[in-house]
Amino acid sequence: MIRVLDPGPQTTVQDAGRRGQLRYGIPPSGPVDARSFTLANRLVGNADGEAALEFTLIGPRLRVEAPCTAAVTGAAAPVTVNDAPAPAWTTLTVVAGDVLRIGPARAGVRGYVAFAGGVDVPLVLGSRATYLRGRLGGLGGRALRRDDVLRLGPASPAPRRAVRPDEIPDWQESPALRVVLGPQADRFTDEGIAAFLGGVYEVLPQSDRMGARLQGPRIAHARGHDIISDGVALGAVQVPGDGQPIVLLVDRQSTGGYTKIATVCSFDIPRVGQAKPGQRIRFSAIDVREAQRLSRAAAADIANVELQEIAS
Repeated sequence: MIRVLDPGPQTTVQDAGRRGQLRYGIPPSGPVDARSFTLANRLVGNADGEAALEFTLIGPRLRVEAPCTAAVTGAAAPVTVNDAPAPAWTTLTVVAGDVLRIGPARAGVRGYVAFAGGVDVPLVLGSRATYLRGRLGGLGGRALRRDDVLRLGPASPAPRRAVRPDEIPDWQESPALRVVLGPQADRFTDEGIAAFLGGVYEVLPQSDRMGARLQGPRIAHARGHDIISDGVALGAVQVPGDGQPIVLLVDRQSTGGYTKIATVCSFDIPRVGQAKPGQRIRFSAIDVREAQRLSRAAAADIANVELQEIAS
């Protein structure tokens, strides 16, 4: 059992996501940075999609009420156990009364705290993921609050392990996000597409789990910015009338009536979600075949990550 002493600005329960509900207007939710989330679960011996915590910018302060193992991944933030420094991206052994604290992110935006056994909250439409706008899942469909109590599922003993340093992302880099143009690229001028692919965009503070709002060179429409609403994929880059792109993320709407100039490839979504307000990003176009090849390579990469054993 885990007691929340300080939740941080926004900490939610997330699992692998709520599949098959977009037709009803309910997004998948789940982690914005699926790779960091998955590795946190592996460090504590969980299945990849087990429920864990996602925090934003500043992590929570948690008191452990029974012995367990934990791991913190994602954004680069200081971790302490009872005020003593502890490593991130590493299995942590904690006992009753220990206080686990994650401080402000030095780089990146979202971090993950996994516990052996997973966070045990009720399933809603087949998932424990929190969808804040819809007030679904997690703990009453909301972010954690002070004095909340989180129960954990049954767990087997897990060896102490760590993610190798070369497998830990550097969130301070200005990412080049790979995109496939379309489905409405024909609704933009050649100059607009050139601005999108050649410009540098800054992440705005209004960004959230629904979408990353960007500011940079104006993307000109050829025939207006409105279309008949159609489906919205993860990573879709909407461009409303002001010509500024929005990259849609895990809590996105299911349909939308703004033109979409491109779609960010799924393997680059963590880079979008970890870009801080003020950080700069740019876009690079690839074709569908290359996107599929890189997607297979990214899936193989996460499947084959080898965790280092740590001597007891």
